[in-house]
Amino acid sequence: MSLLVNMLLEWQDTKTDIEIERVLWIDPSGTDVVTIEINNSKALPKWQKCKDLEVAIASQEICILKIDPYAELLRPENAISENHCKRRDRAWEVIGPLVEGDIELIFNPRDRGQRIEATVERTGCIKKTIYNYLRRYWQGGQTKNALLPLFDRCGAKGKERKPSNCKRGRPSKLSKVTEIPIGVNVDDKIRKKFYRGIASFYKNRQERTLKDAFQKTLEKHFHVGYEMKNGALVPILPPARELPTFAQFRYWYEKERNITQEKISREGKRRFNLRHRALLGNSTQMAFGPGSIYQIDATIGDIYLVSSLDRNRIIGRPVIYFIIDTFSRLITGFSVSLEGPSWLGAMLALENATSDKVAFCYEYGIEIDEADWPTHHLPEAILADRGELEGYNADNLVNALNIRVSNTPPYRADWKGIVERNFRLSNEKMIHWMPGAVNRVRERGDQDYRLNATLDLQQFRKLIILCILDHNQHHRMDWYRMDEFMIQQYVEPYPIELWNWGVQNRGGHLRQIAPEIVRLNLLPFAEASVTPQGIYYQGLNYTCELALREQWFVKARANGRWKILIAYDPRRLDIIYLRLDDSRRLEPCQLIDTQKTFQERDWHEAIDYFELQKQSKEAASTRQQQQKATFHAQVDKIVAEAKEKTEKVLTVQSKRSRIQGIRENHKLERENEREVQAWQLGVKEISDQPGQLIPMPSVTELEEDDEGYVAPPKPIDKLRKLREKSWNNDQ
Repeated sequence: MSLLVNMLLEWQDTKTDIEIERVLWIDPSGTDVVTIEINNSKALPKWQKCKDLEVAIASQEICILKIDPYAELLRPENAISENHCKRRDRAWEVIGPLVEGDIELIFNPRDRGQRIEATVERTGCIKKTIYNYLRRYWQGGQTKNALLPLFDRCGAKGKERKPSNCKRGRPSKLSKVTEIPIGVNVDDKIRKKFYRGIASFYKNRQERTLKDAFQKTLEKHFHVGYEMKNGALVPILPPARELPTFAQFRYWYEKERNITQEKISREGKRRFNLRHRALLGNSTQMAFGPGSIYQIDATIGDIYLVSSLDRNRIIGRPVIYFIIDTFSRLITGFSVSLEGPSWLGAMLALENATSDKVAFCYEYGIEIDEADWPTHHLPEAILADRGELEGYNADNLVNALNIRVSNTPPYRADWKGIVERNFRLSNEKMIHWMPGAVNRVRERGDQDYRLNATLDLQQFRKLIILCILDHNQHHRMDWYRMDEFMIQQYVEPYPIELWNWGVQNRGGHLRQIAPEIVRLNLLPFAEASVTPQGIYYQGLNYTCELALREQWFVKARANGRWKILIAYDPRRLDIIYLRLDDSRRLEPCQLIDTQKTFQERDWHEAIDYFELQKQSKEAASTRQQQQKATFHAQVDKIVAEAKEKTEKVLTVQSKRSRIQGIRENHKLERENEREVQAWQLGVKEISDQPGQLIPMPSVTELEEDDEGYVAPPKPIDKLRKLREKSWNNDQ
């Protein structure tokens, strides 16, 4: 292989670490060659034979390098600082005449010495400086830029300086005046204190400045003791000349700095992901065409509205939902309501995304063509946050409408940045300038912006429609990343243009379903119970013609209750819907007449009422338990007194003798009760003496084993016989 000027040759069999030579000059006859070692700070040009080097290359004793370590010097002129250019040009003025023209002479040691002597007289530079310039020129590839200052190689890059007795670094102004070294060198011990101070006082959620962290580090780790002042221990610091400086503290902080770890420590993982993470992706990459992914989100509008019934009443701020196509940035649906961010607001926005926009805009007095807002479809997927589209309602979208629902992680609104950014655009374009808009910057004496509220819900919805139409047709997105096919067809970066191009070239993602089916599957669903009192759900009972016709309530009383699937509108409590035929048909159910109290109420009011009832029941449990305890104590006392009195007067009788006199005893007790409790009208004074004890007829005590005893006949037996005889005669 032939040799070339500036070729790098690495010797393979050398015992040293690395030996690399650069070809500086080749004899026109091809006999001699001049080389120089590029990694030797005292190297000079060396003459060799071309044949010897070629043989070494052929025998693989020499390896030809393809990457030049000095290639970084070959950079454009505008990338070099002015100061570095001046240093380079100054060095070139010194050695330029030596390396131009007949350069063979400079490689000859005898001629080189004479020419350098002449250069010393011409420039006033010492020989060492001239040799350094020449060596840098030859080792760097014999270009003018090889004379650029190599400040990046100063200071033993990657190596720490060893401590020494003298103070390193530029002396301070005070040190120059006093000629006394002031300050300390940072050794391993001081450096460890720096790291502990940074970890304790800077890398935390208190968000101190680096200057404050340095002061706290001095107080914590560099004090020489404490003194008591006003009951507090105050750290005593050495003189400033014996302490490290803030510049040293900052140097070691930046040297070991991990900016990712620092941001997470000071602001938390959530805020780091939201504000400081690397921006390497693009939301458009998630969608292949229109309808691939819709993004949905809600915000509270920065404007106060008035009631359409009484415009003197300020009703607060509305909740705005937007649905945006990820591929084209076209707004496909929206809702404006007073419902908090919930499934209801999302349901209204999704229903609007599938509705005919021409008819919808006509309801608000706005006439458009189909091409102005051509969206009335369902997407393949919806991206939302962890809120209203998480749970059973979202499962219904997946199962019934075949829409894939994805939720972003907590506190990661940046994952659906397209719809998030649209809220800001709406504020900047329209809401911020409307009467009643929220004024974030208020000064003392300013009028309350809420008093400026003028628009009602209908008027605000109309303004939002106009804002959406303007966005879809005229919002130019020069930052949108076009692919090669869009560029070839000269697609303009407007949402409507991207949508139309995507429908023609990347279709197949949009689906159209009948509005009634969409509404059916957007309504929240739950399980109700068929009971004898009606179809029971959330404390209320409903009925319908189907249930009456098929005798559901009678069957529930005979066989027990059973579950049934229903759908309901959170805005109406007086009606629910039975989901029949695998949710393809609805059967409306009305409240039963006995529960008309809840007519014209919403579910939130009913749920609150029943929840308050439960709370009242739980609150009354203490009272009930105490009342039961009092009742049981009184009962036990009366029973104990009765036992005590009975045991005192109880005579020795057989069990049978006590039982056989029950009827007679009952008769005598009844007669006594009549006499004692009888009303005595017209009698002013009634004796307060208690009733006298009626003596009971004594019964001769019988032996317990006297089983042949027969009770004497009683008058009641004669009456029974006469009655039976009378019945027999009648027959």
